[in-house]
Amino acid sequence: MVRPGRREAFAQGDRAAAVIQIGAVSRLWRYPVKSMLGEECREIELQARGFHGDRLFAVEDAEGKLGSGKNTRRFRLIDGLLGLRARHAGEWPEIAFPDGRRLCGNDQQLHDALSAALGTRVALVREARVPHFDDSAVHLVTTAALEWLRLQLPESRIDERRFRPNIVVAVPGDGNPEQSWIGRTLRIGADATLRITSPTERCRMTTLAQGDLPEDAKVLRCLAQDAHAQFGVYAEVVKPGRVAAGDPVMLD
Repeated sequence: MVRPGRREAFAQGDRAAAVIQIGAVSRLWRYPVKSMLGEECREIELQARGFHGDRLFAVEDAEGKLGSGKNTRRFRLIDGLLGLRARHAGEWPEIAFPDGRRLCGNDQQLHDALSAALGTRVALVREARVPHFDDSAVHLVTTAALEWLRLQLPESRIDERRFRPNIVVAVPGDGNPEQSWIGRTLRIGADATLRITSPTERCRMTTLAQGDLPEDAKVLRCLAQDAHAQFGVYAEVVKPGRVAAGDPVMLD
């Protein structure tokens, strides 16, 4: 074994010293069907593609566009998706309807039920060659950013669910610290590693009613005026691993 020289040893020590704990995992979220309500998880497997089962399915319209909260080349705005909740249930998700019905993703009645609920002809489809993600595989927000937005909008209900993160990182104070992480690496728990790639550009989906959260156009207006419509960050998977609530989050 070749021992490092003094200069290399000091460099290794500097790198080790640069790794600091910035917070801990507060909550974990998975969305088995794109743009539907998701589920909170106590722990989950981070795979090369992202969280196990996250956005693996989507609703597809007659033109082959995926149901979303916005219109793009790939996506079609379909109102009503946030009135449906998806739960990971093995090979197929289970979808809960506003009337209390629950149908498995391979139920023969599902396509008709979805089409009736959404007011347009759709089918549930599994991801093929093109990922269903808007951007990178994992989406993070911090408690500090949420607190900053609460201070900007004291009369609004600021809740992480509006922003559909996979990981909420508990960070002291208020502000937008995650924007300074872009280009850097996060280590989560014992194994998982992410590289922060870009800020998350926000759209009208943050303003829509969902669950017990009311519609609130002020949320997007504030983000556009005070944060260039950016809130949270995207990340790509460097190293898969198990992630759990309470895991330390280290910035490298």
